[in-house]
Amino acid sequence: MKSLHKALLFAAMCSAPLAAQAAPAAVAVSDCWIRSLPENLPSGGYFKMTNSGGQEVALTGVQTDAFGMAMLHQTQEKNGMSTMAMVKQVAVPAHGSVNFAPGGYHIMLEKPSKPLAPGMSLPVTFVFSNGQKVTAACEVKSAGAMSGSMSGKMSGSMSHSH
Repeated sequence: MKSLHKALLFAAMCSAPLAAQAAPAAVAVSDCWIRSLPENLPSGGYFKMTNSGGQEVALTGVQTDAFGMAMLHQTQEKNGMSTMAMVKQVAVPAHGSVNFAPGGYHIMLEKPSKPLAPGMSLPVTFVFSNGQKVTAACEVKSAGAMSGSMSGKMSGSMSHSH
């Protein structure tokens, strides 16, 4: 009986670290909004990701039925020109956060399934490297909701690459 008790205790002690490692990171998405633009023009999605877990996790994609295409992008400044480039993933540090905002990281949203109007709420699902999926309601806001930092960058030339 003593050896059975010791074996069970040993098994419990060995499996505890594995259970702790298998727990998914607690990633939350907040303040999600989408810029409303005329007709079929590509739009941008912006939000904040917060990782309350103890391990870094990466945003690897986004999914939404509201658009035909949704990609992770980053605006970069090169030789006085703003360029947009697709990125494969964006790391969110343990106990940290990353802001997707005009002039930086954003979701490039193309081919809307219906016209966008300020005040609409669209579901967007965020897919992470640990398998976690978080769905957030993203409010459609007018183009005037852009921050001052982006409106200044828009005065220069901008190119777009995939």
